[in-house]
Amino acid sequence: MSAVHPDPGLIAIAEAFHGSGAVLAVEPLGSGNVNDTYLVRTSAGCSVLQRINRAVFRQPEQVIRNLEVLGSHVQPKLQASDPVHPLLLQRRWELPQLIGSHHNSGDVWRAISHVPDAVSVDVIEDAAQARELGLGLGLFHLLISDLEVSELSDTLEGFHITPTYLEAYHRALVQTAVKPSAGTERCMAFIRDREAITGVLEQAKARGEITLRPIHGDPKINNVLLDRHSGEAVALIDLDTVKPGLVHYDLGDCLRSGCNPLGEETTELEAVHFDLELAEAILSGYLGVAGAMLSPAELQLIPDAARLISFELGLRFFCDYLNGNTYFRASHPEHNLQRALVQFQLTASIEAQLEPLRAIVQRLSASAAPLAVPG
Repeated sequence: MSAVHPDPGLIAIAEAFHGSGAVLAVEPLGSGNVNDTYLVRTSAGCSVLQRINRAVFRQPEQVIRNLEVLGSHVQPKLQASDPVHPLLLQRRWELPQLIGSHHNSGDVWRAISHVPDAVSVDVIEDAAQARELGLGLGLFHLLISDLEVSELSDTLEGFHITPTYLEAYHRALVQTAVKPSAGTERCMAFIRDREAITGVLEQAKARGEITLRPIHGDPKINNVLLDRHSGEAVALIDLDTVKPGLVHYDLGDCLRSGCNPLGEETTELEAVHFDLELAEAILSGYLGVAGAMLSPAELQLIPDAARLISFELGLRFFCDYLNGNTYFRASHPEHNLQRALVQFQLTASIEAQLEPLRAIVQRLSASAAPLAVPG
């Protein structure tokens, strides 16, 4: 059977990893906004081929090395007879493994193993699925909890440092002629009223209340793979952003993406809301697995992180819109403005439910069974 992808150059790149004539097909995979991702089919099975976006990851070699470090740390734990959590004896859990990297005409490509019989979703269907999302992130955090942050490169310096995004936004306002519209006015007013919240996590870190840990960096809903048959979480993918950071970046992003039933691409702006029942399910899964590794201060800041990361993403979308849509892929000129408005609407919904969300975190963390955490 011959390769069916129309781009022979892409076939040649895939064959650099699998050998001449071994590739049967190369197909676009996923809906990511940064890297180009493809599923490669060979007679021996499937792999994932990605072109690393050098405009985003300026030192792609660091991304590749982090994957090597991650694999070396986690893989032995997945094969151990005494795993870090009993769930690892009851379900499959996989870490995508680096197959290799390849330079081609200035581009950096890498191939990683494919997780079979697994799917991702863009919008959570029910509370059971939400719990699996949280549980998957909890297992991932637990597996890397004793990985020294000094072993990981910071592949995206400033990523999720919200005050720096605010500074970039102010620069964009000065350098760009803002197109007047109801949407841009709404965004600017929303940002202006919330500038004071941008430092909540960085200030807590500076006070020593929370500390850097290894994190995934982008655990939105479609980066958690679910078993096609059981619906159980089986892997986290898109590991480019694994780096030192705050667990709140991950938890905030997980809650932000998982608890918006309409998804971040919706045009039904006024219907966007933060679903508190889904949030409880996500936190039930997460804290049931990894709650014991978090300090009281880390637990207390989880609701603030959900609000902050939602606001931050809206800020980034709007800033990219002002800059001409140079970072996030946009299908039309107003796309990132639309995305920003969705995130700001979600932020407002989170704000209206902060106290109930705090109560959920307190109740779930109090009932979580203590775990023997490595390190």
